[in-house]
Amino acid sequence: MKYKLPDKVTEVMDKIRNEGYEIYAVGGCVRNMILKIKTKDWDFTTNATPLQIVKIFPNSFYDNKFGTVGIPIKEKVKGKDQTAVFEITTFRSESGYSDNRHPDNIKWGNRLEEDLKRRDFTINAIAFDGKNLIDPYKGQIDLANKLIKAVGDPNERFKEDALRMMRAVRIASQLNFLIDEKTYKAISINSILLQKVSGERIRDELVKILSANYPADGIRMLKNFSILSIILPELEKCFGIEQKSPKRHHKYDVGTHLLLSLEKCPCANPIVRFATLLHDVGKAVTYKKTAEGVITFYNHEIFSASIVKNIANRLRFAKHDRDKLLCLVRYHQFTVNENQTDSALRRFIKNVGPENLQDILSLRTGDRLGGGARESSWRLELYKKRLIEVQKQPFRVQDLKVSGHDVMEIYGIGPGPYVGSVLNMLFSDVIEGKLKNVHKMLIQRIKDLKKESKSLWPKSPELH
Repeated sequence: MKYKLPDKVTEVMDKIRNEGYEIYAVGGCVRNMILKIKTKDWDFTTNATPLQIVKIFPNSFYDNKFGTVGIPIKEKVKGKDQTAVFEITTFRSESGYSDNRHPDNIKWGNRLEEDLKRRDFTINAIAFDGKNLIDPYKGQIDLANKLIKAVGDPNERFKEDALRMMRAVRIASQLNFLIDEKTYKAISINSILLQKVSGERIRDELVKILSANYPADGIRMLKNFSILSIILPELEKCFGIEQKSPKRHHKYDVGTHLLLSLEKCPCANPIVRFATLLHDVGKAVTYKKTAEGVITFYNHEIFSASIVKNIANRLRFAKHDRDKLLCLVRYHQFTVNENQTDSALRRFIKNVGPENLQDILSLRTGDRLGGGARESSWRLELYKKRLIEVQKQPFRVQDLKVSGHDVMEIYGIGPGPYVGSVLNMLFSDVIEGKLKNVHKMLIQRIKDLKKESKSLWPKSPELH
């Protein structure tokens, strides 16, 4: 089969070859090319040294000891300028992995075979020179069989870099592949090595699993490999915590419910999916059973938020992602009742934030389906409609369709407390439904208030 490379990729490879060096596309980009999956991240390997590569590409950057040079590539995507980074790594052999992450010794190589030998999985150890595939470990066969298999001895590969075990799970959940039996056993044996991997690297692979096409399958694999107990022990504890009891609708234990909630969550955002996976994690510490056999989890959402905060800090999530996680988990237990007042809905929106409303509703959908309930109910649908309607009302004085300048102009006064008093009266009328938040109507109401307050003017120093 013939494969056509993007023009920018061909251009980079031609520049290297024109200087007399070998160069090959390698890794995930070749795997995706064979599977006809679009990719923007291209990796290459070459016998040129980093300094020789930098000489060919003056705008490139090289600041690591692993022989990787980054080349910024500008391209237009949907009419907008974007910059991708192509990475070129010198052929190398590696030895000694005392930290189960980085090689202690790196030696530049002269042969492609030396480089492919150190790759993680056979499906990532296929090289492409622009015309021919070089596949010494029969990765194409494993691609056809939808199988993830380590290059050589899987125990050695995972001791070199323990994160490769999570990477195997991630690729399996992205592509819906199975893991080869020998590789599977090696992951189960070596999973304890992940204790040495940094929170940031764990987070990055976890987010990729949560972004995959089959995220719940990925989490199940992490559990089966005993990886979940290492990276998310708080979630592992939820399995076996029963919920089924009189006066309770749940069919599954907490852990199973959380997995099913993730599976049913309609949102593709990995942070929302993570919140869905963890929303009831506090139930493991709030579990109680009454004398009548009724199981309770009072205030579990508060405990869940506290636990999720610790997880987010441990895995070094960015502040905005951490805040979103905490918000969705803390307020996921919102009440849906047709008798709720507009004020109650407004408080909910203020707590969650308008930008998170759709996400928390997605979490609720996953929660319902993951508990064996229907996707929605007439109460929930009415609630959604009311959320839309109540957002048309102002939430703050600043949301009024008039400002203090309008008040000062109509009253003929300067800045002062009286301006704020008038705006607060307008705001009260609007949220109580006595007045619409329409500029023309608000202006008329300011004029009416001026007439009503004329008798107070002598007593109001701000008006002089």
